[in-house]
Amino acid sequence: MNIKLRKGKESDIPEIINLIKELATFEKAPEEVTITSEDLKKDGFGVNPIFEIILAECDSTVVGMAFYFYSYSTWKGKCLYLEDIIVKEKYRGEKIGTLLFESVIMKCRETGAKRMQWQVLDWNTPAIDFYKKYNASVNNCWMNGRLTEEQIKQFQTSCDIFVN
Repeated sequence: MNIKLRKGKESDIPEIINLIKELATFEKAPEEVTITSEDLKKDGFGVNPIFEIILAECDSTVVGMAFYFYSYSTWKGKCLYLEDIIVKEKYRGEKIGTLLFESVIMKCRETGAKRMQWQVLDWNTPAIDFYKKYNASVNNCWMNGRLTEEQIKQFQTSCDIFVN
């Protein structure tokens, strides 16, 4: 199988959305996908992109992607957060995930990232085993915190002072 990796571009947005929806279905949460093409265009391909994408292609067909962004740790400095690696079901088992994961590791090296992080669902044992091949730490010591868009909109502050 001839796989080529390349940087995602604005014209790839329809394929990116399809991959996102396929992952959501795999993770049993297709109704959770609310991102739009306009969101991706503005946030990833505008003046100040806040995420990057590496696409995997087979014979000019998009078959997978790595979706990541940079964060900053008060303890470590610049870090890379791997939001998702997605490979179309038909192409799983062909080492495409390996190529994408290793390309993100190399991106960390190129950009001087001090740490690479990601999440994995506790029931996704194939993914957990995959990450362990890289001697990655996969643990449940840290709990995830989250506010949804609706919770943010409904938030009422008790504070009078904000920093601009």
